[in-house]
Amino acid sequence: MQHRIVVLGAGYTGATAAGRLAKRLRREDVTITLVNPEPDFVERVRMHQLATGQDLKRRPFSEMFAGTGVELRLAKVTAVDADRRTVAVTGADGPAELAYGTLVYALGSGWNDGDVPGSAVHAHELASRPGALRLRDRLAALDAGMPVAVVGGGLTGLEAATEIAEARPDLNVSLAAYGALGDWLSEKGRTHVRKVTDRLGIEVHEHAAVTTVTADGVTTADGRTVPAAVSVWTTGFAVHPIARATTLEVTDRGQIVVDTTMRSVSHPDVYAVGDAALAIGPNDKPLRMSCASGVPMAWQAADAIAARLAGTKVPHVSIRYFQQCVSLGRGEGLIQFVTADDRAVDRALTGRVAALYKELICKGAAWGVANPTVGLPSRRRRVVRQEPQDRARAEATTA
Repeated sequence: MQHRIVVLGAGYTGATAAGRLAKRLRREDVTITLVNPEPDFVERVRMHQLATGQDLKRRPFSEMFAGTGVELRLAKVTAVDADRRTVAVTGADGPAELAYGTLVYALGSGWNDGDVPGSAVHAHELASRPGALRLRDRLAALDAGMPVAVVGGGLTGLEAATEIAEARPDLNVSLAAYGALGDWLSEKGRTHVRKVTDRLGIEVHEHAAVTTVTADGVTTADGRTVPAAVSVWTTGFAVHPIARATTLEVTDRGQIVVDTTMRSVSHPDVYAVGDAALAIGPNDKPLRMSCASGVPMAWQAADAIAARLAGTKVPHVSIRYFQQCVSLGRGEGLIQFVTADDRAVDRALTGRVAALYKELICKGAAWGVANPTVGLPSRRRRVVRQEPQDRARAEATTA
């Protein structure tokens, strides 16, 4: 019988893992099923562009995985039974159950409203394609002079505020940051961000912890009121809730706890990658939720799965950071270089060169999903069929 690998979620991490596994293992030995509710790959790092009316290139999975052996199952995941090794899904044909030998959990994250009163009702999110499209329609309906408030001064908030202000200079755009503007950046990075927001006419509210969202604005903890016909919420992400409902070991946030090979510490047949996993990086710091973390995690998981199934040595590659890439509209950007554990250093690129750099990174990430096997040896490994006790002994010698 073929070993069944099921991958849940076809974002950057899930799609990359599925494609890499297809290259690593022989088709006659394994089946690889990729479960996703949408037929197209979504470039999540471009949702602020979609929200401002830009058209993004369509990337159908049917084309991306043509000839690879990866089977796309269009369905929504409703439950995971890690003890029975099954996944419940609902697709066009109704509910179904998928059995697996190995599971790759890559359901990612969605927006986090922080339980702030009014945020779930009145604010818009940029963590999904449907959310970005709803915001797109709402922004298009605004008349000149109307206010837009972006809540959150992190990477997503900066990109959203600058993109909206550049695309719609007739609107009054404000940005409410919990701390100082760009307080995690180097001095050069902070200076450039301030220069761009000033040039675009963005009103920045620093040290502004938003406590309430209404239909016409947001209120901060110190009593400031920021008017808004549209509020955009970008304060962070919440992981998909399904893992928390399983017997998998998870954190308080619902992330699956994994080892250095992205394998669940409680269920050895389950691997978790991307935002859904708590993985430890350099200096024992958790990897942050990002594409920069998720893609190397997918590589690590796929290579470890292939090695264990083939009975060969499991590779261990340290996951580290190199830069944080921020678009500040179409013509401006910031490339903040960082240490291995993601702390800003003095060196940074700014301006048009940084914008082009960021665009290359975005295109490269999407290209990497569509071509996850480039550079890998063409020879696929044969799956070693072992009894459970023999497999356990083999893993003890290769892990």
